[in-house]
Amino acid sequence: LFSEEDIEGIVSSVRAEVRGLGLLDNKENCWRFFTDRVRLQLTVVLCLSPVGSALRVRARQFPALVNCSTIDWFHPWTSEALQSVSYRFIQEIEGIEPAVQESISLFMAYVHTSVNQASEKYQRNEKRYNYTTPKSFLQQITLYRNLLEKSRAQLQHKMNRLDSGLQKLQSTAAQVEDLKAKLASQEAELTFKNQNIEALITKIGLQTERVSNKREAADVEEQKVSVIQAEIAVKQKDCENDLAKAEPSLTAATAALDTLNKVNLTELKAFPNPPAAVINVAAAVMVLLAPRGRVPKDRSWKAARAFMGKQVDDFLQALVSYDKEHIPESCLTVVKQEYLRKPDFHPDLVWTKSTAAAGLCAWTINIVRYYEIYCEVIPKRHALSQANAELETATAKLLAVQRKLADLDASLQSLTAQFEKATAEKISCQEEVTRTTQTIELANRLVKGLMSEKERWSKAIVQYEKQQKTLCGDVLLTSAFVSYMGYFPSQYRVELFTSAWIPFLQAQKVSVPLTDGLDPVLMLTDDATVAAWQNQGLPNDRMSTENAAILTTSERWPLIIDPQQQGIKWIRKRLGSELRVVRLGQKYLDVIEQALVCGETVLIENLQEKVDPVLEPLLGRKTVKRGYILMGGKECEYNTNFQLILHTKLANPHFPPELQAQTTLINFTVTPVGLEEQLLGQVVSWERPDLEALKMQLTTQQNHFKIELKKFEDDLLSRLSAAHGNFLGDISLVEQLENTKTTAAHIQHKVVEARENETKINEARELYRPAAERASLLFFIINDLSKINPMYQFSLKTFNSVFNKAMERAEWDEDVKTRVHTLTEAITYSVFLYTSQGLFERDKLTFLSHTAFQILLKQGLIDAQECDFLLHFPVETSKVSPVSFLSPHAWGAIKDDFTGLDRDVESSPKRWRKIVESSCPEKERLPQDWKNKSSFQKLIILRALRPDRMTYALKFVEESMGANYVESARLEFEKLFGDSGPSTPVFFILSPGLGFSIDQGTLHNVSLGQGQEEVAERVLRNAWKHGHWVILQNVHLVSRWLPSLDALLEAAAVDSHPSYRVFITGEPAPSPEQHVIPRGMLENAIKITNEPPTGMNASLHAALNNFNQDTLDMCSREQEFNSMFFSLCFFHACVTERRKFGPQGWNHNYPFSTGDLTISTNVLYNYLEANTKQVPWEDLCYLFGEIMYGGHITDDWDRRLCKTYLQEFMHPKMFESELFLCPGFLAPPFSDYAGYHSYIDEHLPSENPTLYGLHPNAELECLTVTSDNLLKTLLELQPRDSSSGEGAAQSSEEKEDILDKLPEEYNIAELIAKTAERSPYILVCFQECERMNVLLAEIRKSLNELDLGLKQGELTISSSMESLQSALFSDSVPHSWARLAYPSTKTLAPLNDLICSCHELDSWTQDFVLPAVVWLSGLFNPQSFLTVLQSIARKNQWPLDRMTLAVDVTKKMKDDFGHPPREGAYLHGLFMEARWDIQSGLISEAVLRDLTPVMPVLYVRAVPAEEQELKNTFECPVYRTKQRGSTYVWSLHLRTKQPPAKWIVAGVALLLSV
Repeated sequence: LFSEEDIEGIVSSVRAEVRGLGLLDNKENCWRFFTDRVRLQLTVVLCLSPVGSALRVRARQFPALVNCSTIDWFHPWTSEALQSVSYRFIQEIEGIEPAVQESISLFMAYVHTSVNQASEKYQRNEKRYNYTTPKSFLQQITLYRNLLEKSRAQLQHKMNRLDSGLQKLQSTAAQVEDLKAKLASQEAELTFKNQNIEALITKIGLQTERVSNKREAADVEEQKVSVIQAEIAVKQKDCENDLAKAEPSLTAATAALDTLNKVNLTELKAFPNPPAAVINVAAAVMVLLAPRGRVPKDRSWKAARAFMGKQVDDFLQALVSYDKEHIPESCLTVVKQEYLRKPDFHPDLVWTKSTAAAGLCAWTINIVRYYEIYCEVIPKRHALSQANAELETATAKLLAVQRKLADLDASLQSLTAQFEKATAEKISCQEEVTRTTQTIELANRLVKGLMSEKERWSKAIVQYEKQQKTLCGDVLLTSAFVSYMGYFPSQYRVELFTSAWIPFLQAQKVSVPLTDGLDPVLMLTDDATVAAWQNQGLPNDRMSTENAAILTTSERWPLIIDPQQQGIKWIRKRLGSELRVVRLGQKYLDVIEQALVCGETVLIENLQEKVDPVLEPLLGRKTVKRGYILMGGKECEYNTNFQLILHTKLANPHFPPELQAQTTLINFTVTPVGLEEQLLGQVVSWERPDLEALKMQLTTQQNHFKIELKKFEDDLLSRLSAAHGNFLGDISLVEQLENTKTTAAHIQHKVVEARENETKINEARELYRPAAERASLLFFIINDLSKINPMYQFSLKTFNSVFNKAMERAEWDEDVKTRVHTLTEAITYSVFLYTSQGLFERDKLTFLSHTAFQILLKQGLIDAQECDFLLHFPVETSKVSPVSFLSPHAWGAIKDDFTGLDRDVESSPKRWRKIVESSCPEKERLPQDWKNKSSFQKLIILRALRPDRMTYALKFVEESMGANYVESARLEFEKLFGDSGPSTPVFFILSPGLGFSIDQGTLHNVSLGQGQEEVAERVLRNAWKHGHWVILQNVHLVSRWLPSLDALLEAAAVDSHPSYRVFITGEPAPSPEQHVIPRGMLENAIKITNEPPTGMNASLHAALNNFNQDTLDMCSREQEFNSMFFSLCFFHACVTERRKFGPQGWNHNYPFSTGDLTISTNVLYNYLEANTKQVPWEDLCYLFGEIMYGGHITDDWDRRLCKTYLQEFMHPKMFESELFLCPGFLAPPFSDYAGYHSYIDEHLPSENPTLYGLHPNAELECLTVTSDNLLKTLLELQPRDSSSGEGAAQSSEEKEDILDKLPEEYNIAELIAKTAERSPYILVCFQECERMNVLLAEIRKSLNELDLGLKQGELTISSSMESLQSALFSDSVPHSWARLAYPSTKTLAPLNDLICSCHELDSWTQDFVLPAVVWLSGLFNPQSFLTVLQSIARKNQWPLDRMTLAVDVTKKMKDDFGHPPREGAYLHGLFMEARWDIQSGLISEAVLRDLTPVMPVLYVRAVPAEEQELKNTFECPVYRTKQRGSTYVWSLHLRTKQPPAKWIVAGVALLLSV
């Protein structure tokens, strides 16, 4: 903080105080003293915003923020506080009636509160953040005061002008008569003046002579006065010098008296026998104060004390009021001779005896000295006053002479003026007559011409008078509108203004007068100004006009949210060269400083959410001195004309409240209505350029007319108002007024004509509106996609480009209706294709469904309430379902769906059961009258009955949109290149496995990473000059450089070689919060995703697409190769597509790629060429299953699955056309490349799990989750109303609930002492109890810590505590607990499984006898228990490594057993992902929609491996959870009639928990 120099200064300044404390004054002690003093006196005030997570994170990272500070949380102001503050300020505003002041203050408070509520709703529905603060409330009051003052002045000005104009018109007629009379008098006057001119000449000669004589006398007198003045000056200076000498003596005497007071005088009087010096002083004072100059004879101490009197105050007063200018001579002589000459009569000597005596001594000496000097001055003063008297006499004489001279001069000038005037009047008299005649003529013309204005102005004055009465209320609403409405979209503005504010104001006890149908825009501006704005490029929709009015009126700096760049375009055009544009990140401070001084307007564009702190003083207008602002540590002069406009391209910025308080947020985001108008203009420009050109011309002309008419009227009124007196003499004024009137009439005629033409043009344009309406809808649909993934950003500019190309490609038709329909479809499909190419597969159906729903809603083909119901699906689950094939949840859903549906299902369950259990229920016809329901209504019914089929059912869009929307179009790179350009990069949104590795000549490949930024920048600059291509790979790795890259690409787009192209690759972020790629880069680029296709059909085609006919022709053993090649492609499609089924497909997700397929094809070719006689089946299966594809596989069970697939597909039967690759799909006969593609299309069954050997149940859960996610996403894309939850309160209740239910820990020592036996089962029991104790201790500890942190505040909230709270709120198992427990996919709910496990352990530890049926799922380590089962080997002396577990599935459930078996154990709590047939005792096909049926009790015992019966068994893996993989426990051999391969491919397993 301090330099060495500063430290030295501090040490020196505290050294004395350190010494005063008795410490050694060395540097260390002095510095410690200083720091301790600072610490004692330093007060730190930290102001932290509670918005966002910053405060929470900081408080956690720096506990001292909470522990060592006093927290004062400023809550929002209450309505009462708002009202009282506004009331206080309103009372100070002039011109507001006291009666309405309270109503106004209540309204202001209500406005602030209602905006807060609207902001909350806005945040819920649109995820946008709008904040109000007390500062914005105070700003509203200030704006109201200023706007009221300004509006009042403007209104008064308008009224004065009109009133003045009317008065001038009324007085014009009267003035004509006056002019005629004036004309007659002018002629008579001319004759009279000619006679007077001669007489005047004679008078002027005589007067001139008299003046000359008098001037000489005056000069003599003036010289005399000057001499006397010089003498007086000398004498006066002499007197002043002498008096100045006396002044110190008088001051010293007065100062001496100031040292005297009652105390020290009393003390002096009390001296019984003072020293001689004191007595002399007292005697001298007695002599000076002697009445009437009688010197007392007795001047002893006694006499002196008596002289001082009883009242010391009186004596002191006598000294103060002593007449120092009239000391009697007798007294003066005695004092000077007897006392002043004495050597001890000196204040310093007397001071040692008495302070009072010293004061009296000083007073005596100085009074005498003053009097002596004063006496010397008296004669000089007499001389001075005599000289002054002489001067006065001389001056008076001089003034008299000068006055006489002035009178004579004035008389002479008057005569001369009379002469000149008479001469001029004589010459101009004839002109005057002519002019008067002309004026009369002009006046008549003026009165006739302005008769129509007179009527209009009279009405306007009446209107203005009404407005004066309502001005107070109108401005109140308008100022609230400007202060708060800027960030809200139009529907919120209308709702607040019309439905909330106006009714509230009208409902007050004392209502504030308002104008009916008040338009705030017309209060802020006028039609002519709006017309000028529109000519400058402002969109002509209502919201843009409101925004412009707010921007020009707001007293805070405007901050415009302008993702489509429409606002900035208008501002640039409006301000032109006056505007200084800067960007943060560039060197912008110099520009701002210069603009501050010169009073210019600065636009800061592309602002991010966090603003540079250096701008803080400027944003808050914090002036440090009068007219100065501190910018970057430098004081800058602040010109009041300076204007700042802030601009951001961010579509949904989250600006902090402190920034929102300093600025007025204005939402310039394009509106559906505004965009529709713009796009209509583009459609008509393309289809009917003549019509649109005429429309544009008319609009501009109309706007120009409005401006001109306003200008003319203003000019007319200004000239009339400015004209004073006989204004009819001003010929140019009258002629200009006449011209203005003529031009205005001509314009008025043109306006009427233009309106008629505009009506005809609009009728013709309206025919094309459906296309513009659809395009506008589509833009807002794709604009919303960023809610799904922030990579999906689309700009209006690129949308316009797609829109225009679609119109170019649309098929022409003469019939306008047909043409418009074709255009609409072409635009829809083009936008769909353009957008889809940049979407991930998982989002394409969402986008298509959303588009279809919105189009159908717009066309009114689906009901908005039904659509809302489908997406929200608010269902109350029933307790029971009356039909067996529907779950209670599904039954609750159909009861809520449609009236009577539940009754029909109950009355004909068989027909409904068929639909519910169908593999493709979306294709089934509904029973009874339900078959007549619309496709959309059937969707709702299907969501209730079979939510898993919604993704298939949503393909109903094919009906409404067309088949081409459902088919996946292949990406054509030639077309893609044609769409790209220097300003349109291509952005590849990467999936694993895609990349480039080319770098040659004019193609530059830069793989970004640390240190590659400069290389990339150099390459880009070179490329845009020479027209090269650049590939920038993995831009997501250089997040800090991305804003620079965005600016670089933007700059390159402006001025670059036409052949220049940029290709960018980047991966999407895992979550929206981690998204780093700038919006601008994504918006301008053509986005491409490259993902493997989904579905067997697409995957099989894609696998074949990696090859061609040449591949099939290359092998000499053509038939074998082709058949095996097709099986290999089918195998590849199976293993890759199987991944979508999650853990049931593969235990782990493996990166199988087309590389595996192409290499395997080469291996197949090589082996068949090498083995000409027979096919090496085993070798090939081993190579494919263990090396090519098996090389990726890490799990043994997955390896078994891979081998089983190959054994099924690679089979000699394929050569005889007898091999079924999947149910219903025979291996194709020998064919060519195109034939295989056709065979797939013709013979492959529709997509379902059986294609992969899985049961239909496999996709139920996967599809249900996918469907729910899809509908949830669709719901998020709709505006919605929701309320926020109470997180902390809920988790607090949850915590207490868990602590109450938590069992006590086991006393291990007590349990060990309870039994001496240490059998393997008992040891397992001990281990389970120990593990349970560790878990219970952790749960109890973490919950108690959280309690101390949240309630008592004794502990600082840590990140682990925060994670725990979050988990409790979301009803999930916290990580710190899950780490110590066994794997589970269940919710917390709270701890049901844990409590059940404790009950099991309680019964086991009761007598340490193995439970009759062991709940295997409840054990921490089931493997140890199953291993212990093999301990029978010891009893029978069998080798342990040769033991295995044999399992018999009983036909009973847990409650049917009362005691454990003699050998082995009964186990329960297992579930099968298939079905166990209890009657036959075999694995069998699962029942549809029964995903994991409970297994009966299993009897498990150990047997030697060679004795185990493995024939007709399937080795079934046992897993902890459905996640499988690492949760593997054991494998059990279960009986089956079917080949084990069936169950292997079906992914059958036993689970301990579902």
